[in-house]
Amino acid sequence: MIVRLFRRRDRRPRALYAAVVAQARHPALYRRLGVADSVDGRFDMIVLHAVLVFRRLREAGPGMAGPMQDLLDLFLSDMDGALREMGVGDLAVPRRMRDMAAAFYGRLDAYIGALDDGSQPVLAAAIARNVFAGTPAAAQAAALSAYGFAAADSLAGQGVDDILSGRVAFADPADFATGVPA
Repeated sequence: MIVRLFRRRDRRPRALYAAVVAQARHPALYRRLGVADSVDGRFDMIVLHAVLVFRRLREAGPGMAGPMQDLLDLFLSDMDGALREMGVGDLAVPRRMRDMAAAFYGRLDAYIGALDDGSQPVLAAAIARNVFAGTPAAAQAAALSAYGFAAADSLAGQGVDDILSGRVAFADPADFATGVPA
């Protein structure tokens, strides 16, 4: 047990999660693609980018289960901290975390299924339902879907070691503008 206290921690999962969050905060996602710059919008963009990374790591083989779990743990820890910073009470946090985890897994299944099938319309429908819920946003959902496929292609061309170290190059969301005012 004491050996674990002195073992050097692997910083790669934090670097990878930081890269996911940095891309999820890209201004073009909000200004040019019409994602709401809100708690929900930012959550959805972190989820989208985490799903893209999960998919790439899954393709790298079964040895990626550990890094994928590390990424998921960091995501959930970050969401827990964000809820507490927003003033959500201690009694409500577990319920909100269950809701967020369910949302994450639902989007994971929908997005990976559409990406694996190569179906931009299916991904656009899932994005419209999750990211642009309640608003007429077909053009934005289609553009975000095209961006998702381009980002997946970009990730597919990168080495796993680079990705795990946080050196991740996603596509540029500004290339997929929908006419939403900048």
